[in-house]
Amino acid sequence: MINITEVIETNKMIEQENLDVRTITMGISLLSCADSSLQKTCENIYTKITTLAKDLVETGNRISQEFGIPVVNKRIAITPAALVGATCCHTPEDYVEIARTLDKAAKTVGVNFLGGFSAIVSKGMTQSDRLLIESLPQALSETERICSSINVGSTKTGINMDAVRLMGDIILRTAEKTKDNDSLGCAKLVVLCNAPDDNPFMAGAFHGVSEADAIINVGVSGPGVVKHTLEQMDRHASNGLATFETLGETIKKTAFKITRVGQLVAQEAAARLGVPFGIIDLSLAPTPAIGDSVADILHCMGVEHAGAPGTTAALAMLNDQVKKGGVMASSYVGGLSGAFIPVSEDQGMIDAVEAGALTIEKLEAMTCVCSVGLDMIAIPGDTPATTIAGIIADESAIGMINQKTTAVRIIPVIGKTVGDSVEFGGLLGHAPVMPVNTFDSSRFVNRGGRIPAPIHSFKN
Repeated sequence: MINITEVIETNKMIEQENLDVRTITMGISLLSCADSSLQKTCENIYTKITTLAKDLVETGNRISQEFGIPVVNKRIAITPAALVGATCCHTPEDYVEIARTLDKAAKTVGVNFLGGFSAIVSKGMTQSDRLLIESLPQALSETERICSSINVGSTKTGINMDAVRLMGDIILRTAEKTKDNDSLGCAKLVVLCNAPDDNPFMAGAFHGVSEADAIINVGVSGPGVVKHTLEQMDRHASNGLATFETLGETIKKTAFKITRVGQLVAQEAAARLGVPFGIIDLSLAPTPAIGDSVADILHCMGVEHAGAPGTTAALAMLNDQVKKGGVMASSYVGGLSGAFIPVSEDQGMIDAVEAGALTIEKLEAMTCVCSVGLDMIAIPGDTPATTIAGIIADESAIGMINQKTTAVRIIPVIGKTVGDSVEFGGLLGHAPVMPVNTFDSSRFVNRGGRIPAPIHSFKN
């Protein structure tokens, strides 16, 4: 049983080290909202969301005030919209209308993001999936709070290269549609492999069909806490350099404490809202705030900048120890659960790019051992769609072969080139425009069809 004493132990973490609960995310099934009439489907969607989530924001704020724990975001994840609109949507514009309805509902209940304007196309695309994907440039340019994810592959099915190639085009078209706002629409669009059904973090959150009608998932954070703890660890070491064994134990203990805070908030939110508790996501999610950085943790572990030799090994150890500590603190762990390495949202990552220590190729190597993938990376706006598709294919292959979630949230900023900087604001931060390998991959991504699943996927 969790008690307030455990929370009191974390006061210093909250006040001085940027500890927070990054998000309370309510998952809502919209399968019951489907109707042959688009108008009726939209009415059902709006009514269900505004009924179930009407107290979500207020509840999060009250828990934050009562326990002194910052709850930064209150969000909603829905059933992949391509399933909900399958019987009523006959054009991309029909899906845009659903997106507008979702955006209106999100604003009514006061959440900052709503995820799940999504399609699962890891083996093939239905007509409904294709229509939703084709609607994305307009939908993301006309809404403020809608996030979209497209799952293009899995360890079990392989990689749908037709979808990968299409997403290269869609990302560029979304960038063009939102070019007056530094192509911000692409920051709300992520392409995934092995997407989990219970991820509370945007932009990849959606409510899986295996979930209950409604659920509460919580994502914790705390890079600043881990960084501070590691600094203290080395100060107390006899020669100023603790061993890897001590390093691992320190990270595990810290992750345990962070996760217990999330567990308390999750249980309170679920009880007060009358919605079942789902999972805790253990991810170390950075912010642009100074000191709240995964890159800074890697620096404390001993690399001069993220990207220096040893970075991937350090990240692998960090990720593993966070999981080991976190799973002891909660019976229900899920989502992504690891360390995020978004560029624009992590000041240490930004510094590493600007110092020349961190490249897209090194980030790709790092994603083999951490959560998610190439995240919030700004690239030149004239990058070809086939190159973007090639990047997506590479990340998907890492996820498929390694049986893990990988993703690409990449932003070709129209009118910007290498050396420029882009300001997204808020938690999305700012990013230097990074160079992309300019050699051609079009013959590869244009082949069409599906990359087969690996041999180790056959376990029946």
